Amino acid sequence: MGHSEPDRSSFKTTEPTLEPGLQPSVAPMHILVVDDEPSSRQHCVEVAVLCGMKAHAASSAEEALELMEQLPVDVLITDLKLPQAGGLDLLKRVRDMHPQVAVVVLTQYGTINSAVEAMRLGAVDYVTKPFRVEEMQTRLERVVRDIELDRENRLLREQLRTRPGFGGLIGASQKMQRVYKLTERVSQHNYPVLILGESGTGKELVARSIHFNGPRRDKPFVPVDCSALVPTLIESELFGYVKGAFTGALHSKQGLLEAAEGGTLFFDEIGDMPVDLQSKLLRVLQEREVKPVGATERRPINVRVIAATNRDLETAIRNGTFRQDLYFRLNVVQIKLPPLRERRNDIPLLVTAFLERYSDEQESTRTISEEAMRRLMAYDWPGNVRELENAIERGVALGSGPVVHVGDLPSNLVYPSTDRVPDKEEVLPLEEMERRAILRTLRETGGDKLAAARLLGIGKTTLYRKLKQYQIKQNVQ
Repeated sequence: MGHSEPDRSSFKTTEPTLEPGLQPSVAPMHILVVDDEPSSRQHCVEVAVLCGMKAHAASSAEEALELMEQLPVDVLITDLKLPQAGGLDLLKRVRDMHPQVAVVVLTQYGTINSAVEAMRLGAVDYVTKPFRVEEMQTRLERVVRDIELDRENRLLREQLRTRPGFGGLIGASQKMQRVYKLTERVSQHNYPVLILGESGTGKELVARSIHFNGPRRDKPFVPVDCSALVPTLIESELFGYVKGAFTGALHSKQGLLEAAEGGTLFFDEIGDMPVDLQSKLLRVLQEREVKPVGATERRPINVRVIAATNRDLETAIRNGTFRQDLYFRLNVVQIKLPPLRERRNDIPLLVTAFLERYSDEQESTRTISEEAMRRLMAYDWPGNVRELENAIERGVALGSGPVVHVGDLPSNLVYPSTDRVPDKEEVLPLEEMERRAILRTLRETGGDKLAAARLLGIGKTTLYRKLKQYQIKQNVQ
């Protein structure tokens, strides 16, 4: 009390010494250390500077509250024993006035009850005095990581609100930007469009975007799943039928082509349509007329046709399972959707969207842990966006807290069997590249760590340290 306060202007930010994978902020985080003991205060300040933070100091709760009105404080470290207003009282006031500030409390050895009370009041962590530099540095780096993750989640939600996508599609990658531009361009016309992409990439969303952003938006959008139609009923479903056309046709029924009059007919999985029906569809597209089953005359139609498939139609043409003339008729403009593994940078944005979609409306939106996000980024997603959405829906349903963890995800993400080589356009953290190299080498050596260490060019001790660092199970096969 009465101790001279360290000169705050002398605390300069230095390059952080962070654990692997922890990236410094664009601007350094500000930390305020509150302790009436000069040596303890200075000790905390020096550790904070080691972590790349801009440090400020105060010797009382009152002085700390004054500084917080003037400085952009991100983290507060306070001793629980302070002159006049104590640390717990400071914690309560900070939670009320500056709820975004993360508070770490310092407690004396043997006063664990006070630390528990502080955590109940909203502190994010506590450190027992006297502390080791490594311990305090680890705690601060964890707090920084949590703040960065929370900020990233909020930023992604804000980006989501400003529509980083097009017509229900989500993504800001270059490949998706090209899809958006082409989708916007073709939406203003009436010619056929062929959408190619693996299952789960969002082909119907693109078709809907074309329709609802074009001049036919007020007319029907009629989807037809060619793979789900019963072969014997496809013709009557598409073209309709007249009363008495066949046994059981007690009244006439309009087909899907007529039901889409003035609007858009979307043929999903067109590659599954039988060849004999393909010729009839081709005639409809050429003549712009439809002949219901059992009818004697044709009826004019005005529809736009959009088709989609996950098959290689050129191969199907060579095999005789798809008509080349229908392919040319449909393939006026082609839009190819990239699989999710080729646009991994969009995964955080998609995850944020799905977390908002499946979180309980009565509670705050769930977030996702860094390790869980890393697993999502490393996975290949053979089912694409649909599989990712299912994984997040499952994580929200099974998770009990505000954060979705690795254990809440499907088992193939919790226990991945392979680690792929990164795509040529993908940038991965060095930590992730190193982890994958170790895993691949261990598999190649059948789990022989000495052989793996030799292949990697590192010592066995270093390999064991890396295995522990990356939480790689010792029985890798």
